[in-house]
Amino acid sequence: MSSPWEVDAALVRRALEAARPALGTGDVPVGAVLVDADGVELARACNAREAARDPTAHAELLALRSGAARLGAWRLAGTTLAVTVEPCTMCAGALVAARVSRLVFGAWEPRTGAVGSLWDVVRDRRLNHRPEVVGPDVLGPELAAECSALLQGFFARYR
Repeated sequence: MSSPWEVDAALVRRALEAARPALGTGDVPVGAVLVDADGVELARACNAREAARDPTAHAELLALRSGAARLGAWRLAGTTLAVTVEPCTMCAGALVAARVSRLVFGAWEPRTGAVGSLWDVVRDRRLNHRPEVVGPDVLGPELAAECSALLQGFFARYR
């Protein structure tokens, strides 16, 4: 039987797989996977802002939209959203609004992160919903390095 840490790490690795299609499209390679309480995948997505010409086409939002459509409900209670990198303010707000139960992410994003780096939207006590958060401090430095490497490789091409 797998430990909760191993299950969460495996979810982030699935999000890494989901991010790879963004490579070569001009989109930042971020991936997200939404699963139900039993671990059944409801949706997966990668950033598609360039392809969709949509500033809101972040992997997290696309996965939330697809998962809600699949479930036929906007309330995603009981679900876990796994993401390669710490969500931004928009995505953090959306997962709170969607009532996602758990957020698991692989790497910190010190410039735009809204789950502890720059802001902490998901744990703001003034909000009506606060998901459980599992981040790189729990998942370990190896997985964080793997998630960060995907982003660093992408941005190295533009420097």
